[in-house]
Amino acid sequence: MLSVEDLHLFYGASHTLRGISLTAKPGEVTCILGRNGVGKTSLLRAIFGVQPIRSGRIAWQQRDLTGLAPFQRARAGLALVPQGREIFPRLTVIENLQTGYAVLPPGQRSIPEDLFALFPALKSMLRRRGGDLSGGQQQQLAIARALVMRPRLLILDEPTEGIQPSIIKDIETVIRALAARGDMAILLVEQYFEFARDLADAYLVIERGEVVMSGRRTGMDETAVRKYLTV
Repeated sequence: MLSVEDLHLFYGASHTLRGISLTAKPGEVTCILGRNGVGKTSLLRAIFGVQPIRSGRIAWQQRDLTGLAPFQRARAGLALVPQGREIFPRLTVIENLQTGYAVLPPGQRSIPEDLFALFPALKSMLRRRGGDLSGGQQQQLAIARALVMRPRLLILDEPTEGIQPSIIKDIETVIRALAARGDMAILLVEQYFEFARDLADAYLVIERGEVVMSGRRTGMDETAVRKYLTV
């Protein structure tokens, strides 16, 4: 289980995250909701060690990650699919996937057998450059690259951003399948409410760097949550 306790983060004098706490359990999708600029991506960057925190604790499977570098967190089983995908446009699809080998021991450096069952479109594009793929295909590639790392905690930052509806449904199907395995915790940042609501087992809403609502999907007050997402 991922456990984040009383997290505080600053950008200069700006107090960006204020006492954030959350948990994410294997076999579940935990959704982080909120408008642009409220601290959602900063929270993910803190969990992955890209942005240093002022105080608080981050633990994964009872191991304290707070002082670890990003590559050490990746080796501990965390994988991040960043906002904007950030694939390598001049590398081929297969080369992009192979960059996920970096955190694996030599004996595990292979493409997981079920990867192309999750993303069948990528199998026919292995020799195409990443930059030649559509936005939706690039998003699928970014998720697939993360899965090559064999993560136990998959962190997705707004995977529906700029994606056509048909690919959004495919991504939803993949996330459901990954959660159903029961051995992976999924942390999803999203603004597309229906997508997040339908996937979430648990959720929290952030406003101005603080958690203002949280709970299980079954008890979600949709009207109240939507108020924090509208501009």
